[in-house]
Amino acid sequence: MLKTFHYSDPFVLESGFVFPGYDLGYHTLGTLREDRSNVVWIFHALTANSNPADWWPGLVGSGHLIDPQEYFIVCVNMPGSCYGSIGPLSDNPLTRTPYYYSFPFFTTRDMIRAYRPLKDFLGIGKIKIGIGGSMGGQQLLEWAIEEPELFEHIVPIATNAFHSPWGRAFNATQRHCIDLDPTWKMDHPDAGIQGMKVARGVALISYRNQETYNFYQADTQLDSLGPYKSESYQMYQGEKLAARFNAFSYYCLSQSMDSHQVGRGRRSTVEALKKISCPTHLIGIQSDLLFTEKEQIFLAENIPGSTLEMIPSAYGHDGFLLEYDAISGIVQDFLQKEKHLSAAIHTIP
Repeated sequence: MLKTFHYSDPFVLESGFVFPGYDLGYHTLGTLREDRSNVVWIFHALTANSNPADWWPGLVGSGHLIDPQEYFIVCVNMPGSCYGSIGPLSDNPLTRTPYYYSFPFFTTRDMIRAYRPLKDFLGIGKIKIGIGGSMGGQQLLEWAIEEPELFEHIVPIATNAFHSPWGRAFNATQRHCIDLDPTWKMDHPDAGIQGMKVARGVALISYRNQETYNFYQADTQLDSLGPYKSESYQMYQGEKLAARFNAFSYYCLSQSMDSHQVGRGRRSTVEALKKISCPTHLIGIQSDLLFTEKEQIFLAENIPGSTLEMIPSAYGHDGFLLEYDAISGIVQDFLQKEKHLSAAIHTIP
């Protein structure tokens, strides 16, 4: 069930904007042990919600890797989204009308700073596993740098230390699609929705790859002059997102992703990554065009003691959502090794 956490003190963004307070929508699954040792904090990606059982069903749930029978699972809807947390359609307390275009985007660093009061409210002092893919992984890295002692393990999946010019170009093009929607300047929840549908089609090209489209969207009619399966697929994906999201959140969250740079204010990206002190288990997708293998290697080379596993997948970047068997196997393996190491240490006289 969706829960709401209200923070009533002023909250200052990196941009300098001050919110008088904010709400966070979040889910918890499972029960927190008395010694509070079983917390798993999951960070969701761009358009997901705070219930990971909805969008990571092969990884989260009874009988799966992240089982609520064993763990106390926390997932927060990122600020700027539309699934319970403060966002562009929330009322501005000063005007008592929705923020719409005046909503200032949260950086990934702002996001994790907004999560801290919720962590304290839940009585969490230590997180056993932090895990997240894509934009979720970006937030996870930020928090592991800000609070190196908070996590026992982190599992960043298909993510990066800073959003690349390539990734920012995709996001900028998507925002341009929304900008060109003639309804975009209207103060209405559905403003820009047609532009967002086109933007989603642009995004899908970066989330998948040529192999994915050639296999799943191949046309079997040799004499066809259209419409083609790939075209209808793009339209379907736009309609599907429009049924559950809004252009304001899509626009500002893409800006949030573009802002991601762990080195900002920390002298350099490399120096920032070296602040991560917990065991870090990096997972990448070999066919990922958006968060490339090179970016995963950069993380592995600069996070002390980290490991990296690259998963072969036909799904491109979306493999971080779909290759849950491979991800589960990798995480189970390192947890098993940790258990054996811990047992060995305890038996040393």
